[in-house]
Amino acid sequence: MKFDIQQLHWTRIPKKFSITNEQIEIITEPHTDLWQRTYYHFRNDNAPLLQMETEEQFFSFEVKTFFESKQRFDQCGIILYLDSENWIKASVEYENNDFQHLGSVVTNNGYSDWATTEIDSSIKSMWYRLSRREDDFRIEHSFDGINYKQMRICHLEKAKGKIQFGIYACSPENSSFKATFTNMKISSCLWLEHSGQKPDTDF
Repeated sequence: MKFDIQQLHWTRIPKKFSITNEQIEIITEPHTDLWQRTYYHFRNDNAPLLQMETEEQFFSFEVKTFFESKQRFDQCGIILYLDSENWIKASVEYENNDFQHLGSVVTNNGYSDWATTEIDSSIKSMWYRLSRREDDFRIEHSFDGINYKQMRICHLEKAKGKIQFGIYACSPENSSFKATFTNMKISSCLWLEHSGQKPDTDF
């Protein structure tokens, strides 16, 4: 499997964007977001997504993001979106002039979680790697595209067989910014098979 921009398709196309072989740009629109129920009790499902489909069970997808975010919750990153109630995203969400949240959301059966760590607001680029091992996934981030650190390992209940994955950008509040995506590639799965404790046999 190779990354091919001709295989990408929009789920909710933004008003302003550009696509070349080298980079993709999205200009976000105000009040666009992805979230389901948990804690806030609202449901947002209107962010633009650009994805490709695959039935490949073992692979890794990498992308570099550059963002000119400036308003609370402005965000862009990677997405694995099956439907409104089953998806994964990872991004940097702007908070204020001091810090922003590097984090990920996993949504299973209509309920989202949010795992974050604070990073300096001066950071304006981030690399991500999404790896698949059947219906389990690993999300990593990197500041240089070389040294990756794990953000989380998760399970997506509905991720059997064919899935969709790619990039997204949105502005949940009254804001708009340019998100740029480059260095997109797909490789064999870089999340190696676990070599420690053996699986239980009586469950």
